[in-house]
Amino acid sequence: MSDVEVITLEQPSVKDPFEINMLEPDKISFSRSQGGVFQGIIEGQAYEEIVLFRVFPFQYTTQFISVRNPKNEEIGVIRDIAQLDEESRVEIDKELQLRYFLPLVEQINSVKNKADLWIWELQTNLGPTRIIMRNLHEFMQFPSENRIILTDINGKRCEIRDYQALDSHSRSQLKDVL
Repeated sequence: MSDVEVITLEQPSVKDPFEINMLEPDKISFSRSQGGVFQGIIEGQAYEEIVLFRVFPFQYTTQFISVRNPKNEEIGVIRDIAQLDEESRVEIDKELQLRYFLPLVEQINSVKNKADLWIWELQTNLGPTRIIMRNLHEFMQFPSENRIILTDINGKRCEIRDYQALDSHSRSQLKDVL
């Protein structure tokens, strides 16, 4: 048998797409540029633009925040923004409010079914609004026990943070459709 030299080629390291990089609070900071763009320094690297997403389960509004670059590539996950410096907390909170803008329902004036459409007349923290749905099961989401997200046929959304905290008339209107 002849001597054969075996050459082993090293495979380039490929990042596991399912690996979660939990970001250390003392190695990250966030701010806004003069133009108002959300930016940050993460583990010593500056990012001129950062995008945030809440990670499932959504009821943890300040925990498990996915930090991504503009190409939607995840940089890492913040375990809890309460662990960050004040400026970072304030800017993250602002950014999440912009991304997840949801008027809060304060009162349900009426819910009517007309011509196969559900028409909701609501009073929100931003004033009166109307939500129109084709059906209830596709346009109502229940992210936690007492919380309801209403979405209309045009994508407009609003939130009932705790339906049990609504006034009796509103609870009655809601009970009739549930």
